[in-house]
Amino acid sequence: MLEELLIFTRGGLILWTCNQLGNALRGSPIDALIRTCLLEERSGASSYNYDTQGGAYTLKWTFHNELGLVFVAVYQRILQLLYVDDLLAMVKSEFAEIYDPKRTVFNDFDETFRQLRKEAEARAEELRKSKQFSKPLNGGKKQGQTSRVGYEGANKKKKGGGAPQKDGGDGDDWKGRKFENGHSNRNNVEIEESQSTSAVVNGKENASSNVEAFNVGELKRRIKGGKKTDTVVNKGLSKVDPKKKIEKKNRVWDDKPPEKKLDFTDPAEENGDNIEVAGVEHGESMMDKEEMLSSDGESEEEDDADAGKNSKPEAKKKGWFSSVFQSIAGKANLDKADLEPALKALKDSLMTKNVAEEIAEKLCESVSASLEGKKLSSFTRISSIAKDAMEEALIRILTPKRSIDIMRDVHAAKEQRKPYVVVFVGVNGVGKSTNLAKVAYWLLQHKVNVMMAACDTFRSGAVEQLRTHARRLQIPIFEKGYEKDPAVVAKEAIQEAQRNGSDVVLVDTAGRMQDNEPLMRALSKLINMNNPDLVLFVGEALVGNDAVDQLSKFNQKLADLSASPNPRLIDGILLTKFDTIDDKVGAALSMVYVSGAPVMFVGCGQSYTDLKKLNVKSIVKTLLQ
Repeated sequence: MLEELLIFTRGGLILWTCNQLGNALRGSPIDALIRTCLLEERSGASSYNYDTQGGAYTLKWTFHNELGLVFVAVYQRILQLLYVDDLLAMVKSEFAEIYDPKRTVFNDFDETFRQLRKEAEARAEELRKSKQFSKPLNGGKKQGQTSRVGYEGANKKKKGGGAPQKDGGDGDDWKGRKFENGHSNRNNVEIEESQSTSAVVNGKENASSNVEAFNVGELKRRIKGGKKTDTVVNKGLSKVDPKKKIEKKNRVWDDKPPEKKLDFTDPAEENGDNIEVAGVEHGESMMDKEEMLSSDGESEEEDDADAGKNSKPEAKKKGWFSSVFQSIAGKANLDKADLEPALKALKDSLMTKNVAEEIAEKLCESVSASLEGKKLSSFTRISSIAKDAMEEALIRILTPKRSIDIMRDVHAAKEQRKPYVVVFVGVNGVGKSTNLAKVAYWLLQHKVNVMMAACDTFRSGAVEQLRTHARRLQIPIFEKGYEKDPAVVAKEAIQEAQRNGSDVVLVDTAGRMQDNEPLMRALSKLINMNNPDLVLFVGEALVGNDAVDQLSKFNQKLADLSASPNPRLIDGILLTKFDTIDDKVGAALSMVYVSGAPVMFVGCGQSYTDLKKLNVKSIVKTLLQ
């Protein structure tokens, strides 16, 4: 039985509700739906399952986009009600007729809803009975009909209307026929039969097919005789005169000095003092600069793109009147068929920007659900409406839902006289240690005492790499060598930071694939034992569909392997190698959409200063170019 049906505005004002059983719902399924689906652009899904202690609900919803209303139905998942979709459609239609934006109470809708519910239940019952009693016997055919059809089909094949049988039974047209090559080779038989069969259509011969069959037979005779075909092949080969291959001369290594210079390094870099100075003086971190995240050649690329699209300004002038007439003569309300071409173009555009296919499809479904039923105003194109809706959705997804001001959190922890702990996790080779050093350099510029913890006790050279960064940045490092328990090393590092007065502890962990359960178990132990303030997932901006798999499985493993009822998951994302992707910025969208965690840092170079904040507007502009 239906538990509850709720009608509210997009602003959150509840207009009408009906609780069938009079019992309060367990948990907060409506709030979870709004937080998980509606605000995260997952409204294109057909339903949402909500699990809580002592209850499991299924929620279905629909929108009235013109009036800005949301209709939500809640029922027990075990019931699997069949009439919910029809009931929501009828309720939306009836409520739209009596809706008045000035009213906030609609008690007169109770009786209408009871009638609509009875009608929907009656329809579902009739449909269930009709399906139950209309199941045909023997695939919907009467007894004996199948054998008769098979007999007629066999007769048709014997008359030459069907394909020849593989068991050797030929039709009447094949009896006594001789093959042109005089042989009864099985391959030749199949070729000749297939050609003759294709030449017969509705009992009439096709002249062109006979000509093709004759040409094939003529070619076979030529190949057998070996006369004209050889000359043709020889002529063809004689026309092609390949250039003589240039062979590379092998270098002879002897005691004589080389004739040519072998050292091609820049003379300016030969002095080692320059490298040391670069390691000490780095300048200001890009985190404190307000810059566009896109590449330097973005404006040039935009100009080239505009010039390459058949002169875009002229195209606008040419298509202006046609778009006006289309909008005037078109439908008043948008439906799914109207939006499909524009959304398909948007989906293809997102996928070319390295957005995962599954996420691009879900975004288009969500945008379609938010636009269906809206009236198309005059002088407005459907493509522009869809693009604007997609832009709003992308901004809403990429904008952090909580504060990502790390400096404020660091000072708050300092007031409580405890260090602020950040754990860097991720797969192998994404740049965790390098970007940990970049974050440390940024914190040093804000007069924060930083300490590194070398908890990557698995990879050879990991401790030495972090030790080199600590020496160049002149900050302390806590290390215990290799083959130690990373969770214990991190715990001792936090205790050491409390003793020496460090404000922030940056914990480096070993890279691990999301499917490696032993290493994921060790990571879960480290997080649960030390309860860090921030868990940063370090991921490459180069990945596409793999970003979805990495983040979802990292979160899933951390949740499954945790003993706590409220496990710690990924809190933020650090995107690396952002300077190598040009306009392929879709990984940022994919990661945020999957995890719900914000992008807190962006690595865009090799030096310590190459760390930026994510510019949401720039990313959205690049995605929709």
